[in-house]
Amino acid sequence: MDIKEKFGLKVKKLREIKELSIEHLANISDVDRNYISDIEKGKRNVSIIIIEKIIHALDTDLATFFNDKSFKK
Repeated sequence: MDIKEKFGLKVKKLREIKELSIEHLANISDVDRNYISDIEKGKRNVSIIIIEKIIHALDTDLATFFNDKSFKK
């Protein structure tokens, strides 16, 4: 699994834990819903600006988001 897939799965997991639809996450992060869908599927190479928007909308921070065993080899 590559980093895009790992990132997408983590976004999806947190979104589902917070009971947010893709549409709602798109609205609160100001990121297109189709783009978020592609991120969750591991199809997008996401910029740091988009990462920050999504992580902020998921009510977490970069350190917490990436300090997870799923990002370690």
